[in-house]
This record gives sequence, structure tokens and C-alpha cells, in this order.
Amino acid sequence: MNLYLRYFDNETLVSNADEAIDFLRSIQDISVTPDLEADVREYAASDVYFPKRYKVRAHVYFIVIKTVAATMLDFKQKKGLRNGPANVVPERRVTTDNLMMHLTALREGWYEGELNFKRVVMIPSTGKHEYRDTRFVARCKATSGEDCYNRIVDHLRSQVDTRSQFPSAKGKNFRFKYLGMWK
Repeated sequence: MNLYLRYFDNETLVSNADEAIDFLRSIQDISVTPDLEADVREYAASDVYFPKRYKVRAHVYFIVIKTVAATMLDFKQKKGLRNGPANVVPERRVTTDNLMMHLTALREGWYEGELNFKRVVMIPSTGKHEYRDTRFVARCKATSGEDCYNRIVDHLRSQVDTRSQFPSAKGKNFRFKYLGMWK
């Protein structure tokens, strides 16, 4: 794993933390302290792949980026992108798309929906209102997971304060399961 460092027009691609620290020492504006040196070594040894930004003074920073690019040209042409853990995001997107297909799939029957929402309640001692996290579970006849969500929200809107906040059907605060066909 190589490290790309840049401070204004000064940039380099090095293969280890010692070379990175030598580069930083060659820049007059940057004072390399033992803490900075230890942090650069720790970043180089860690599994963190996000770019790291270090403050030199107010509004002035230098950056360190981990890359698998062998040369500066490869790095500039973005050939140093990692192919490992970065592939997790597309799998997550596939999971989300799969969830959306289940949410909108037409399947008539009984559903159990669970909704976590922000309910507005009055505090009797002060007379003021506050939001409270509230879990609501209901079983209903519906034609899809989305229809189940809409029925639950329509019911709750008629029962709670109008300032209450309901999550999206696509979010993590709504879950449903199909119980079976109605008779």
C-alpha cells in the first residue's frame, strides 16, 4: 500500500510511513511533532482507507491518501482504486433494490407492519410538547408491503398529534412481514 501526500503544489507518492515523514520534514511550513509522526505511522498501518487531513494552521491542511497505485501517473489516472472492500457498496445497493421489490410486490393477504415514529406528546407538568420515539405494530389486510405502510400511517394520522413525524416506508424504521392469504 502506498501513500500519496499533498501540500499545495508539493506532492509525492511514497511506499511507507518513514518516507512520508521525510517528505513532511522537507516542507518548511509543517512542523513534524512526535504526535504527528505517530499518527501518520498509525494511519499507514491501519485498515482505514479514507483520506486523512492534517491541519497545519487555520484553513491550511495537507492530505494523506492510501492507494495501490505504483506510480504518480497511475494515481492521477485513478488506476490505484482498491478492488477489495469497496465492492460492499454495490452489494448493499442490490439488497436495497431487493427490499424495494418486496415492498411494492403485489401479494394480497394479512401483513404485520412495525413502524417506529416520532410522536408528539404533551408533558403535563410543563404544558410543553416533545417528540418521543414510539413503536407501533399492527396487523392488517393489504395488497403489498407499501399498502400495509399506508394503512398504518393513515390510521396513526387520525389518532396522534398532526405534528408527529412518520418515517419513509423505504427506511429502516418500517418493517413488515407477510402472514398469509385472507379468507
